[in-house]
Amino acid sequence: MTSRKSVLVLGGSSDIGRATARAFAKAGYDVGLAGRDVGALEPDAADLRARYNVVVGVHTFDVLDTASFEGFVAGLAALPDVVISIVGLLGVQESAQSDLAQATAIMRSNYEGPALILGLFAEKFLGRGSGTLVGVSSVAGDRGRASNYVYGSAKAGFSAFLSGLRARASRGGVHVVTVKPGFVRTRMTEGMKLIGPLTVEAPVVGAAILRAVESKTDIVYVSGRWRLVMLIIKTLPEAVFKKLRF
Repeated sequence: MTSRKSVLVLGGSSDIGRATARAFAKAGYDVGLAGRDVGALEPDAADLRARYNVVVGVHTFDVLDTASFEGFVAGLAALPDVVISIVGLLGVQESAQSDLAQATAIMRSNYEGPALILGLFAEKFLGRGSGTLVGVSSVAGDRGRASNYVYGSAKAGFSAFLSGLRARASRGGVHVVTVKPGFVRTRMTEGMKLIGPLTVEAPVVGAAILRAVESKTDIVYVSGRWRLVMLIIKTLPEAVFKKLRF
């Protein structure tokens, strides 16, 4: 019977998910990798086992299949110490403006699904009296911009959910972390024009999540520059903000 702590990474096949799983495994955590394609998770699971000598399991999880959530949680062999939701969908703003299916997928992938699954785990953690929940949100949720307001609005909702859950769960021994990575060089952002000084690599995000969990930080801007940038953006008068082209 292992005495190590355990982490469950929802969205384990994403670049940030893989980097986060590696950071926790290196720190000695047993790891659960969850995603839609278990086959895609197996090579990473094998690598983590060999590299860090920890227990690694893989699980099928679809953030859009909310009807399966209760069965997913009940089917886990043991309740993890930490659950991290990294699932999300950037989508295409231009398409989402007129394509309801695209807009729905973006909203459900970034808000409904992540909020519901973390809320479900929160109830289990509160019943136990311990645990940490991590939601990867986005700086895009700090203020809606013309170029990505469908995605940004979903992340804003997720951030608000995490804020309220944190206030409630803290009374029962459960910690909730909100992570706002900003630009991350991943497959999801491939082809996008990223701003060098505001862009980080996936392992930087993974390390920041680990630090936040172990130090019980509430809100994390992975790049400190983003905290200043978003402070400025949030304080711009609406008349000025509407004229900006970004």
